[in-house]
Amino acid sequence: MEQRRQREDRLQARAVRRWYTVLWILFGLVPPGIAVVDRSEGYRSGILALLTVLAVCHPITGTFPGNPAARRYAFLGVLTAGIGAVSYLMDGAASLLIVSLPHYWIQGGGPRRAIALSGVATAGVVAGIAAQPVPDGALANGNSVAAVTGYAASVLVGLWMTRMLERHDERTRVLSADLEEAQRRLEEAQRRQGAADERERLAREIHDTLAQGLASIVVLAEAAREGIGADPEQSARRLVSIERTARENLAEARVLVGAAPRDGVASGSIADTLRRTLDRFAEDTGLAVDADLPDVRCDQPTRVALLRCTQESLANVRKHAAASTVGVVLAAHPHGVELEITDDGRGFVPGAASGGYGLDGMRRRLDELGGRLTVTSAPGEGTRVLALLPLDGTL
Repeated sequence: MEQRRQREDRLQARAVRRWYTVLWILFGLVPPGIAVVDRSEGYRSGILALLTVLAVCHPITGTFPGNPAARRYAFLGVLTAGIGAVSYLMDGAASLLIVSLPHYWIQGGGPRRAIALSGVATAGVVAGIAAQPVPDGALANGNSVAAVTGYAASVLVGLWMTRMLERHDERTRVLSADLEEAQRRLEEAQRRQGAADERERLAREIHDTLAQGLASIVVLAEAAREGIGADPEQSARRLVSIERTARENLAEARVLVGAAPRDGVASGSIADTLRRTLDRFAEDTGLAVDADLPDVRCDQPTRVALLRCTQESLANVRKHAAASTVGVVLAAHPHGVELEITDDGRGFVPGAASGGYGLDGMRRRLDELGGRLTVTSAPGEGTRVLALLPLDGTL
């Protein structure tokens, strides 16, 4: 940002100097040349040659190799000598001096040098006028007064502009520092927000995978312990379910820490994935599951979102609903894919639901994919969860 600003300032300064050079030639060098058109050949040739040297000296010293400061001072030296010579030859060169004064401020290298060098040029003009063999006091004629007045005005204007430029540069530095500080704070805020988003994502993934799996293991272990004497075969099946759930949780943990490819989650057909999940749920809980799962084509993020919504809904049914039947319907529509999960449990008041990563986590997951979640329930009326996700950017 700072480098670009400096480059733009240099380009603007270069453009201003070019325009001033054009004006200097038109209003500083051309008028004396026109004034000697009707003079004698030798006099006219000398003045025109001197003006030509001044005109040519500027671009030559600007492009000649070497120290830039030396080139500038060489030009200012030639300019000062040329103005004095024109003043002597033409009995005054106040107009040329006044038009040339900005050169000293542009190329003088500071206010003090500009004042000193332009003062020398003004003294040269006055001296050139005084050296004329005019009997009635050439030192105080109109050209001398104009030269001194122009010099004094240039000093005042030059000092004022220098002060304005210093203030502008100071404000620019302050604004640049403020901008850099704001950018630093923005980057820090983005970094913190990114870390917070990542923590929230990990918390949601852990809740939807490891926490649900561990909760299932606890429920199955309690059931197996209670029935180990009365129904050993059922307890054995529950122990197998515990082992299978623990292995799945281990695989999910490896995915979360990056030790396994994330593509392994919910891979393949979403209908097959949901069917396996529902079979496990029915086996573990003994609840009746009525599923309508056609083969719906969707991308990997959509499959994962639908699977997580199903897992969370089934976990809520297991823990809170006290239901006897669960219904799951998957359907594709022109606007997207719908997943409806219903139960005939005790229901609840959605607005009074306790916080956590359950329903809120499902909503955030669907929101990230451009979908939405609708939960309909009432005490004693069961619960209906409807997840709607777009396909190919629809919805």
